[in-house]
Amino acid sequence: MKWKTALALVVAVLIGCGAGSAARAAIDEPPGDTIVKVEGDQANGFGIYHYDGTEEFPPTDSEARAECGEYDARADRIRCRVEVRTWYRDLGDLEQALDWAHQQ
Repeated sequence: MKWKTALALVVAVLIGCGAGSAARAAIDEPPGDTIVKVEGDQANGFGIYHYDGTEEFPPTDSEARAECGEYDARADRIRCRVEVRTWYRDLGDLEQALDWAHQQ
């Protein structure tokens, strides 16, 4: 009985792999806003490059944090700083992931 379950699992995986390959082949191009490259770091700023050729250059970490200081309410300043930290951390992670993916 166990071998029937194992066989069914193997067949399901093979079918899933084939369907995934067919789905990938059916997609000609990614959406234009797909991020294809990230360069830089928090201190010096990031460059974000999209598939359609558009580019973004968000402010550096220190510039973004300085803008957070312009909020009147303490809670708004804290929320802004947390968003900035999260944004730049995620950009660093994305840069690392894209570098790794391009090496494969």
